Amino acid sequence: MTKTLLFLSIFSSVLAFSQEDLLKDIDTISTSNTSSPPAFKALQIVTGQSTKLTAKNEWYFVVAHRFGDVSEGFKNFFGLDGASTKLGAIYGLTDGISLSLSRETNMKTFEFGAKYKLLKQNDNVPVDIVGYNVMAINTDLDKEAYPHLKFGDRLSYLTQALISRRFNDSFSLQLSPSYVHKNLYEPTIESNNQFLTGLGGRYKISKRISVNAEYFVNFDKNSFYKNPLSLGMDIETGGHVFQLLFSNSQLNSDIGYLTNATGKWEKGQVFFGFNLYRVF
Repeated sequence: MTKTLLFLSIFSSVLAFSQEDLLKDIDTISTSNTSSPPAFKALQIVTGQSTKLTAKNEWYFVVAHRFGDVSEGFKNFFGLDGASTKLGAIYGLTDGISLSLSRETNMKTFEFGAKYKLLKQNDNVPVDIVGYNVMAINTDLDKEAYPHLKFGDRLSYLTQALISRRFNDSFSLQLSPSYVHKNLYEPTIESNNQFLTGLGGRYKISKRISVNAEYFVNFDKNSFYKNPLSLGMDIETGGHVFQLLFSNSQLNSDIGYLTNATGKWEKGQVFFGFNLYRVF
């Protein structure tokens, strides 16, 4: 059964903003008779990926920052004393394919990603479908803790099918079935194969501001971790998109965010942060 689900997950995945105005192609009516504008203005809904891709030959520089637990109060300055940072670059190989490389301080994780459009919403197609694949390398693993550690043990993988629909100028919704495989894992708190389903959305409240939300359900019965729930706001300022957010997951990396959330919203254990994109 697990192999069947794995095959279906992978199969489902396989199945030009300027610096003056990054919202040009989302806040105006499409000039095409059939094509719809992008469902999202940023490459991420909050932390999870959106169906938006970079344009051909476009470079994005990404800075993502997650502070510590705000419930720790003044002692740790409401989380500002402890933070995790991700730096990354994304390149548009074509209008429908982009490649990315990033590095996060937490667990010293490198991630290599590929994002590719499979279907575009138009008069005849009701949704955008984008595939997203990631290979992560955890360089923080120590041979003193794992004497028989091999390079392959540092690797983990993510496969996603991102399915979005732009309902109108203000509202977009996305479904994100996901599969994560970890070569090295602790069986008492998680499984090496994890299946998740995410739901995210965006609602525009002004020409340059939207409120966003996303939630992922992890179907791993062995998981010690929480389902990631995040709320955010997108602000377009001409040369870049700035995202402010609160999440119960401190990690910025795609795999870490999905499978290692520790905060509890009901107890105020959330992490404040931001994503910043700059286009070149």
